Amino acid sequence: MPELLDLCPPDEAWRIFREHFDPQVAAERLPVREALGRVLAEDLSAPHDLPTFPRCAMDGYAVRAADTYGASPGLPAYLDVVGEVLMGEAPTLEIGLGQCALVHTGCMLPSGADAVVMVEVTQPVDERSIEVLKPVAEGENVIQVGEDVRRGDAVLPAGHRLRPQDLGGLLALGITAVSVARRPRVAILSQGDELVEPEQEPRPGQVRDINSATLAALVEQAGGIPLRRGIVGDDLEALRQAAEAALTQADVLVMSAGSSVSARDMTAQVINGLGQPGVLVHGVSVRPGKPTILAVCDGKPVFGLPGNPVSAVNAFRLFVTPAIHLLQGGQPSPPRAVPARLARNVASATGRQDHVPVRLEERDGETWAVPIFGKSNLIYTLIRADGELIVPLDSGGMAEGEMVTVFLY
Repeated sequence: MPELLDLCPPDEAWRIFREHFDPQVAAERLPVREALGRVLAEDLSAPHDLPTFPRCAMDGYAVRAADTYGASPGLPAYLDVVGEVLMGEAPTLEIGLGQCALVHTGCMLPSGADAVVMVEVTQPVDERSIEVLKPVAEGENVIQVGEDVRRGDAVLPAGHRLRPQDLGGLLALGITAVSVARRPRVAILSQGDELVEPEQEPRPGQVRDINSATLAALVEQAGGIPLRRGIVGDDLEALRQAAEAALTQADVLVMSAGSSVSARDMTAQVINGLGQPGVLVHGVSVRPGKPTILAVCDGKPVFGLPGNPVSAVNAFRLFVTPAIHLLQGGQPSPPRAVPARLARNVASATGRQDHVPVRLEERDGETWAVPIFGKSNLIYTLIRADGELIVPLDSGGMAEGEMVTVFLY
């Protein structure tokens, strides 16, 4: 088939798209306990020091460090035990010269003490005194006021995606609710007379629609809310009506299939009727995913993805995922990557960026990347893969034995 698409390098395609896409972040307030994975819409600073009081970092005895100087097993320091500090209560006792108090990990350091001697380096003499067998320095085994974070310190910036440890840190500061970006609604529309729902038994010539579910999962993974809009046949007017209705209810529209240039491919025509400026890029020099469409219609991003599942997934990761992140006010996290040695030659045509699924194997203590070759309509090429390597434009390919970077799925 002759080349009919005006192919654009991936980076250039994204640059053109961003010139016309000005993401507007809508915010909502959520309890911190419900905000895992959400993107902050505000900068957060510490309302107070953390901790707010000096805390004991070990079980042992609160002491004046100077009273332990020179202590050793052969010449221990003798201290009087004046009491015990209870957990969760402010101590009422005070540590004076030659005195100590029994303390526990996390309790408040009593007044007059400036260090904690671990119980392992002490020995009881009687009920009222101990031997200290090793000296401690001032501040040793004590968590100081503000050692974790100081009042007014920047804690987390807007655009940060909240992790489990972030929730704990916010709650420790008494921050129980935060402003986060509203999750973008992403409408997914599958096209093709040959498609049937996965629950149906396909007749000869028909295939189950797997792109809707696969792309919906990718939407959720990126932090969006998928809106599955079903399957539309190869009818221009039906497709136009379905696309208009879907875009009205969503922040992003993803159309699967019909993005190439044959007589049955109507996606670009439909997208151009959804709003201005319409189609910006039609064809990207990437494999799989060449017949990808990037568009903006009256401020909303619209994507036409190839119908072949592997192509659709690759194009989604390249363009739709970062767009969803921008609508949340954040940037996509860099993919996890590992170095590996290439197990086979990988050829690449000039002017094309190839994304090659690979399986990782351990051989003699070294990680090898085994390419999984297959056509872009074979979903199990991705299922059998642990990640992918990217062959840069105009590189001509990669050689067996070469060290490569594998981006994990």
